[in-house]
Amino acid sequence: MKRIHLFEFEDQPWFPDWIRISLTRLIVVMHGLLGTTKDVAQLVHKILRYSPNPSIIDLCSGSGGPMVEVAETLKEDYQVKEVTLTLTDLYPNLDLADNINRQGTTALSYLTQPIDAANVPSALTGIRTMVCSFHHMKPATARRILVNAKEAKQPLCIYEISDNSFPTFLWWIALPLNFIMAFLITPFVRPLTWKQIVFTYLVPLIPVFFAWDGAVSNVRTYTLKDLDVLLEGLTSEEYQWEKGTLPGKAKKLYLLGFPTARP
Repeated sequence: MKRIHLFEFEDQPWFPDWIRISLTRLIVVMHGLLGTTKDVAQLVHKILRYSPNPSIIDLCSGSGGPMVEVAETLKEDYQVKEVTLTLTDLYPNLDLADNINRQGTTALSYLTQPIDAANVPSALTGIRTMVCSFHHMKPATARRILVNAKEAKQPLCIYEISDNSFPTFLWWIALPLNFIMAFLITPFVRPLTWKQIVFTYLVPLIPVFFAWDGAVSNVRTYTLKDLDVLLEGLTSEEYQWEKGTLPGKAKKLYLLGFPTARP
């Protein structure tokens, strides 16, 4: 595989949760700039007919990413009025979960218990989505995620905006660009907390972590050829896979999995 599993701060259980949330909020802004909502809504709608119900189970949700907007796009642009969205994470954002769950709507919820993307509870049925999170997984875990979706006969949508097309020895060139980007996009973060401001502009801890994790994400991203390795032996008459890239401001890679028999 071309992919290399370098160290990423956001993955570490000891990493302060408030900094992790600050980083994921920056990523939410990036999604807005790169048109992730439109892309993911299109991909999810493509495999919606293979789902046992019009439900989305978002894995590794963090601070929510673009998935709330994706669900709204499905309702408004694709007329999937009954779609529901369940956000999950191995390290749930409890503040966001509380805000969402207090709304009391059945169409949107955030589970507060940890959910392992490689071992999703059988009660959670619907399209599994992983938006810019698959690259966090080592090959063995990534393979288990694919196997788990196939064995559960649940559709899967994986989407990445990281770019691993450069020669590996150049992975570090994104560091200064990401560092500067953090300063530019922080004013668009919502909610914009005092910690996000202080530790961006006065004590630039957040830009340092954002720069490192963003650059490392590139070299960690599975290329299309890497996905072929992960998918070896997983294609069958009962479950199919589709992979490719989408046009846009950044290189966007996707992998779809779906049972061939519609529910």
